[in-house]
Amino acid sequence: MNSLAQSLGDRFGSRLLTAPAATAQYAQSEGHHACQPPSLVAQPETVEEVQLLVKMAAQEKYAIVAYGAGTSLEGNVAVTATDTLCIDFGRMNRIVEVSPADLLCVVEPGVTREQLNTDIRATGLFFPVDPGANATLGGMISTRASGTTTVRYGSMRENILGLKVVTADGSLISTGTRARKSASGYDLTHLFTGAEGTLGLIVEASLRLHGQPEKILAATWNFGTAGGAVDTVIETIQSGVPIARMELLDEAAIRACNRQSSLGLPEQPMLFLEFHGSESSVSDQLELVRLIGEGHGGGRLQFATATEERNALWKARHQALWAAKAMVPGAVAWITDICVPISQLSNAIARAKAAIDASDLFAPILGHVGDGNFHVFFILRPDDAAAWDRARIINEAMIDHALSVGGTCTGEHGIGLGKRQAMQREHGAESVATMRLIKDALDPSGLFNPGKIFLD
Repeated sequence: MNSLAQSLGDRFGSRLLTAPAATAQYAQSEGHHACQPPSLVAQPETVEEVQLLVKMAAQEKYAIVAYGAGTSLEGNVAVTATDTLCIDFGRMNRIVEVSPADLLCVVEPGVTREQLNTDIRATGLFFPVDPGANATLGGMISTRASGTTTVRYGSMRENILGLKVVTADGSLISTGTRARKSASGYDLTHLFTGAEGTLGLIVEASLRLHGQPEKILAATWNFGTAGGAVDTVIETIQSGVPIARMELLDEAAIRACNRQSSLGLPEQPMLFLEFHGSESSVSDQLELVRLIGEGHGGGRLQFATATEERNALWKARHQALWAAKAMVPGAVAWITDICVPISQLSNAIARAKAAIDASDLFAPILGHVGDGNFHVFFILRPDDAAAWDRARIINEAMIDHALSVGGTCTGEHGIGLGKRQAMQREHGAESVATMRLIKDALDPSGLFNPGKIFLD
């Protein structure tokens, strides 16, 4: 047993994992990047324990990787250093406070989004950010997550009021306030949001909550072409319709979802829609969107008003990744995403779809297209090197095109290991150098999540 394990053993007992069989599960993620197990895994229950872990790991020159639910897609929590302590925040899963009057809550980082919404349901409030996976809120903050409802309610960036963060020397700092806005000092809250655990460890967060809408209406809408569906999205957003969800699934994605979830939908490009508001406002939104879509070749608009029907529809959407993987037995998934200005969305998707069709790959396209963000699921057999090469070419072309029109290499997955080179191209040497200065100032020993974001 190494010295750090000996030092931590008495304090953490069974909450310190050292056996290879136990640490191996922390080398798993939903992405395709190769991972190695950490040397040790600690499961703290308090902020003070996190501070202790940071101080002792620094003394022993161990790297620290924070771990939530393991749902990252770009190797964001992959272990890269030989001596690494993984801090599993699963036991720090308490909802500290809910303040309905202030429309906010305070949570520990291991709380999942589904757990939070279940707990606060009786208050008439909900937390809107929905990336699909039942991720931890600490992980969602660290990757600046967004998802199906971002078009209406914003991403994690818009829904965070303040944080408590353990820094590289074990100190605890607080950022932000309970107020809805502030002009006081540097915006440290959003500095740590999206930093992927490279600047400090988030141990508490104050989040915005929203009132549950009076009326919710979900629908599916098939189109003759993906272009028609996307043009409907663009015109809807440009018309100012406050739609809550507007998801695109191409015919390959619908085929997979039909097989997995027995939806029985036409295997054509499809929009999954959801409207929130009063009875009259939902009716007005629907009528305007219907007129827009009919002008772009929309087919049959099918509604889901009952809670069970809506839940089944969005469950199928959230399980699209597993449905796609099941279409190719033994395959693994490489999930990539880009985000472009809304005016450029139709062309970006058309280019990606043409490249996929020419490549003979099974790669469904899905997207939170209401905010210009779409994903490609490359479903690949591990031993098919030629297919992986074709997928890399398409991925790089997607990124290059996104950057050429003022977009980004990642709408919501973060940089991690997988998009470090793309981040360099997106921001340029001077901006990346500034980011490195911040990293070096807050984490001079490179303690937190080494090898991520920057090309070393």
